[in-house]
Amino acid sequence: MPRIDPAWLDRMYNNRALVPEHGAHFARWAADSAAARASQPCSLDIAYGSGVGETLDVFAPTNGGPAGGAPVLVFIHGGYWRALDKADHSFIAPAFTAQGACVVVPNYALCPAVSIPDITLQMVCALAWVARNIHAFGGDPARIVVAGHSAGGHLAAMLLLCRWRELGRDLPAGLVRRALSISGVFDLAPLRHTPFVKDDLRFTPAQVAKASPARLPAPRTGTLAAVVGGDESPEFIRQNRLIRDAWGPRAVPVCEELPGRNHFSALEALVEPGQRLHALALGMLQER
Repeated sequence: MPRIDPAWLDRMYNNRALVPEHGAHFARWAADSAAARASQPCSLDIAYGSGVGETLDVFAPTNGGPAGGAPVLVFIHGGYWRALDKADHSFIAPAFTAQGACVVVPNYALCPAVSIPDITLQMVCALAWVARNIHAFGGDPARIVVAGHSAGGHLAAMLLLCRWRELGRDLPAGLVRRALSISGVFDLAPLRHTPFVKDDLRFTPAQVAKASPARLPAPRTGTLAAVVGGDESPEFIRQNRLIRDAWGPRAVPVCEELPGRNHFSALEALVEPGQRLHALALGMLQER
């Protein structure tokens, strides 16, 4: 971390302050998400565990998917681990279900009621549920791609590091082999000192060490694509480059900035045909 200056950290990490029109993005996401749930096959609020927030939504392929089972996109929402909901992100599904993919959007409990290591373990449980159950929805458990935005981008990277066989002998060691992080945070240390979030996140130094992907060894197998908006703060751009520096180009073959995109419009590029990010995600889903 280059400096500890609380006011500077707020300027770097408070994305709602950096993007005054963020409310318009949220309103559009909510409207498009409601339309997605109303217009295509979906199964909502399925329990993947018994804890608070441990539910997920499944959107089936709208074209039936391939005969051998559809690739699966698991999308993890952002909100600094303390806000937002899966219902705000159903809008992710149609652009991929129309291409023959199954889309899963999990929820998780929010800080400060839980810690970020707790949330990470919730996502591990959600992915285990997907591996064990997605075939019933037309998905192929051998073709799972995890994508996430902001806090979700951090969680997507963490899932590449999971030792799945220790969770269940029925789970493949390579349950998650491809992950896509959009505007992720990979070293959590700056957020310990960032005024607008630190009281909710309540990081300890031990939690920073345990839950910062850039402070952990690179995954032995699997790859992360890391992208960030070109108009995001210098810190978010630094964080995106940091994970490539920490894990190396084998584990992070894609490390890019999306020109003209802020923290919120970067996510919207995921579902816009013709955008580099949308094509990148489709390509990851098509890999075997």
